[in-house]
Parts: sequence; C-alpha cells; structure tokens
Amino acid sequence: MSEAVSALSGQTHEGFVTVSEAGLVGMISIRSDLSAKGLAKALKAEGLPVPGPRRIETANGRSIAWMSPDELLLICAHDEASALTDRLAKALAGDHALVVNVSDARAMFTIRGPKADQVVMKLSPADIATLPAGEIRRSRTAQVAAAFWRSDEDALSLVSFRSVAGYVMGLLEVSAREGSDLF
Repeated sequence: MSEAVSALSGQTHEGFVTVSEAGLVGMISIRSDLSAKGLAKALKAEGLPVPGPRRIETANGRSIAWMSPDELLLICAHDEASALTDRLAKALAGDHALVVNVSDARAMFTIRGPKADQVVMKLSPADIATLPAGEIRRSRTAQVAAAFWRSDEDALSLVSFRSVAGYVMGLLEVSAREGSDLF
C-alpha cells in the first residue's frame, strides 16, 4: 500500500505574509437535506453542529462548513477521515444522503500574517475585507474554484481541488511577494 502524501508536501512561501500548503488534511463531503433530523443526530454524535448558510463551525478539533443548500464539508485529521466517513454513512443509511471521503481530491492552504486578506483580495472577486470570522465563501481564485474563511485573527484558509494545487500555490506565492502588498 502506498503512503498518503499531500498535493505539495507542505510547500511554504515567505513574502509579506506566509503562504503554506497545509499538508495532509481529511475532508468529507456530505450531501443531504440539511434540515433532516438524521443528519443533525449523526453530526451531534460526532460532536458537530449543522452549520447555517455560509457558516463554518469548529468543534473537537474538526470544522464543518456549509457549502451549498444541500452540501457540507467536514474537515478533520487525515487519518480519521476514512473511519469518520464510514460512521457517518452508516448513521445516514436510512436517509437520502451521500457521504464521501474527498481528502485526496482537495488541497488546503493557509495564508498567515497581518495582511493575509490582501493576498486573496488580489485573486478573488469576493469581498474579503468584510469577511467575518465564522463565514465561508465559495468563489474563485483567478480561474479556479475555491472556498476560503478566516481560520484565525491573522489567517485565512483556502481549499481547492488537488488537481490545481500547484497553480493555486503559484497564484498565492505571486500575490504574497514582498513589495506587492496593497497598503
């Protein structure tokens, strides 16, 4: 059996902020009626809430994000994603739901520093300056789909498809270069 590796092996770039690929991260896509009692019960058993529209909640070392009216993204440790997917799929077996481990199909990045907003502002049409803590945005970075949120006071996290991870890292690296900050 081969060993799991992240898209860019934790690549980091230092500019006016630090941009890093987060390494191995577990991600589970859950498609369901988000108001279904079965979903709330299954998530509660894992210590998680059902987040409201455009919200990301963190509990017990995991995050769960609202991605669309019928989709959630659960972010966890990579080594727990498989078992967690199985438990949730079993708990939701009687409901019209789909639970899929998408860990190996996604890449996660962290943009950290007092001007982290500026890196994403250059790449996305979303209003990053007014992005409150606990809110997730699905948009794009240049030409590719992405989701991002404030993961800390001076940090943003960004998720993209793994297939475009090198492209996204290049965008973030150029956007974060010394001397290119906006103000």
